[in-house]
Amino acid sequence: MQAGAEAAASAAGLAKAGGAVGAGIAAIAAGIGVGNIGKSALESIARQPEAANDIRANMILAAALVEGVALFGVIAGLLAVVL
Repeated sequence: MQAGAEAAASAAGLAKAGGAVGAGIAAIAAGIGVGNIGKSALESIARQPEAANDIRANMILAAALVEGVALFGVIAGLLAVVL
């Protein structure tokens, strides 16, 4: 009986650690993704300054989508920690 309870507690702790790691990876990946979007947008604006407004609008939209997906990842990770 003791071994089963210890194994269940260990599995629950491992699940919480996995959720925390997953939430952290989602946040870091979102930062890297938004950085790459910004870098590419600045390079594009430097090459075609007349298209700056269109490029900026597309950059903001893409960054918002990346952040939205990252938010889902962080929430899923935190739910794994809490539940």
